[in-house]
Amino acid sequence: MLKQVADGVLVHASAWVQSNAVVVQGRDGVLLIDPGISGDELDCLTSDLSGAGMSVVAGFSTHPHWDHLLWHPGLGDVPRYATASCADTARARLSGDIAATAKAAGIPDDVPLELLGQVAGLPPGATRVPWDGPAVRIIEHQAHAAGHAALLVEDSRVLVAGDMLSDVLVPMLNPGADDPLGDYLTALDLIEATADAVDVVVPGHGSVANGEQVRARIDQDRTYVRALLDRRPPSDPRIGPGARAGREWVNDVHEGQLQRLAAPEE
Repeated sequence: MLKQVADGVLVHASAWVQSNAVVVQGRDGVLLIDPGISGDELDCLTSDLSGAGMSVVAGFSTHPHWDHLLWHPGLGDVPRYATASCADTARARLSGDIAATAKAAGIPDDVPLELLGQVAGLPPGATRVPWDGPAVRIIEHQAHAAGHAALLVEDSRVLVAGDMLSDVLVPMLNPGADDPLGDYLTALDLIEATADAVDVVVPGHGSVANGEQVRARIDQDRTYVRALLDRRPPSDPRIGPGARAGREWVNDVHEGQLQRLAAPEE
């Protein structure tokens, strides 16, 4: 079900790790960001948009992980954008046997793969989504994944954060980065620079943040990353004994990150 979170911005939530697809309304149609996840949920999203008289005129993937690269035939054959680095990474990862790639990535069986990752990279350094609708600013960074983008819907004062600023997931570092902690802190600085222009944050996974929660989410992510940088145990409600029921596996994500950071460089 579509839920309005700000003027001209709606969210469709998936059961899989509370994944959020974001709809930005324009004059002649909508921009659809990170639709997902299962076939039934994409059917539902398509039906909800059609029932509301909204046609999709463009798509955007915030980063090159499978759950942010999905699409559905009913959404239309429209331009699907990403940053240049995101598109290049997605193309490289999906250049082989899609079924084998899906199995290796642990993609659930009910996820449709036929249109996975068919995104067009914008020119390097692009700062706006090219569509006939409200201005959507691209804030590109390298935290979590190569070519990650947060999107600021300026008139609606909504930040679509991709896989950052979640209340259910700790910051997940890019394991392929030379300086994953530094990249994450830089990204948080870039996002914080927009905070005065933001009333609502929609994370890729988790609940929507409003008002004072916006800066609280930034501070919480920064505190976690700095704890890892200082090699001290983070005090974070998303992990440990207080972790939300059904999300205990986030502890495993955290422990895995600790192990990678402690591993000697080759």
